[in-house]
Amino acid sequence: MEPLGSTLTATYAHPQPAPTSFLPAIGTMTSSYRDRFPHYNLTHSLSLPWKPNTYYKTASSYPTLAPYCTRAQRVCESTMLPFMSNRTTLFTRYTPDDWYRSNLVNYQESNSSRHNSERLRVDTSRLIQDKYQQIRKTQADSTQNLGERVNDIAFWKSEITHELDGMIGETNALTDIKKRLERALTETEAPLQVARECLFHREKRMGIDLVHDEVEKELLTEVDGILCCQERMRLHLDKAIAQLASDRATQHELEKDLSDKQAALRIDDKCQHLRNTSQGVSYFRGVERVDATVSVPESWAKFTDDNVLRSQSERAASAKLRDDIENLLVVTANEMWNQFNKVNLAFTNRIAETADAKNKIHIHLSKTLQEIFQTEMAIESIKKAIKEKSAFLKVAQTRLDERTRRPNIELCRDIAQLRLVNEVYEVDDTIQTLQQRLRDSEDTLQSLVHTKATLEHDLAVKANTLYIDQEKCMSMRKSYPNTLRLVGFC
Repeated sequence: MEPLGSTLTATYAHPQPAPTSFLPAIGTMTSSYRDRFPHYNLTHSLSLPWKPNTYYKTASSYPTLAPYCTRAQRVCESTMLPFMSNRTTLFTRYTPDDWYRSNLVNYQESNSSRHNSERLRVDTSRLIQDKYQQIRKTQADSTQNLGERVNDIAFWKSEITHELDGMIGETNALTDIKKRLERALTETEAPLQVARECLFHREKRMGIDLVHDEVEKELLTEVDGILCCQERMRLHLDKAIAQLASDRATQHELEKDLSDKQAALRIDDKCQHLRNTSQGVSYFRGVERVDATVSVPESWAKFTDDNVLRSQSERAASAKLRDDIENLLVVTANEMWNQFNKVNLAFTNRIAETADAKNKIHIHLSKTLQEIFQTEMAIESIKKAIKEKSAFLKVAQTRLDERTRRPNIELCRDIAQLRLVNEVYEVDDTIQTLQQRLRDSEDTLQSLVHTKATLEHDLAVKANTLYIDQEKCMSMRKSYPNTLRLVGFC
């Protein structure tokens, strides 16, 4: 017996073809019947009741009478005309050996046919049993697979349900922290207005005092810090809004996936309990050729796993965002208070520096005038050097020009020629370098002249600067919101 479910290949699948006749062919007759007499075509039909017309054509040769008469060799053609009364007595078609051989062939064919038929019946019975067992095993495997599928769906259904509950709680917590962030954002407008007023008054400084000093840096830093805090608050507020939208979208996906899982669980559970005797079982022709699936087990599990992972990721991102917002409210309040103190300290230092700057301007002005004089002398020396180098360039180029007039083969690229070419390039490069240095020196001179004018103008505007910093700006910076209001509790 072969393993269950395998199909035997019987030898009767390609039986030996039956011979075309029950009698052996004429060509297989004994050699003593060959070439004993000439062949003649008969002019009339010899249809006899016993003639096997289906398998043989009418014989066109006449056997000799050698076995019956010693005078057969002297019989002429006229005495051998085929008469019906003579045919069965004068010659025969086969020998006894052919007759026995034909019977033996028939017996063998009969035995072979019966043997093949018997094997076919036995193999058919065995095939029926094997196929029945195979189909039963296939149906049992399908039922088992459906059961496993139901378990898988139930597992993922429980995972989705658990994740959905966590997502709903996280959404409510994020909504509360978002409202606090909105209140804190509103409280940052007052400090921003104070810093901008200070910058506006300091724009009334004149001349050199309109500098980007430490006070202005700190004021700009304060404005930028408040704006940055507001921007971070708005960014986190936008993130909170977007995260709430993502949470709701993820919640919707979980609910949709949960609904699909419930429907699939109901259908597969019904399919698992279907039997051959169940009601509602019917033929659905061609349904096996219709592939209505849109996923494979890997993609199906990955889809739900991705939903759960995305929900977990969204919940983690939402929790992290809540922590970030809580930290942001504390950090922004501390940053604004620290920067407020830095600005006040910078104002105090700047007022002292402005008073001391009047005495130091004279010293810087004298040094600037000295540097202008030295720069002018350097420019003159560069111009003189460029003029000297021009003479070397003229000589080298004149030599090259004269050597171009050498006749015929004398136009040789010798060492002198190569050295002259290199000399031209070197001198020209030197002149270009000196000219670039001249331009740099002239730019430096212009800068020194501009600095001189700036220092001279600065002496007249220091008093105006002291009035603005001491009287106007510092008097405005005496009010500031408290920490509780900056973190959104009030």
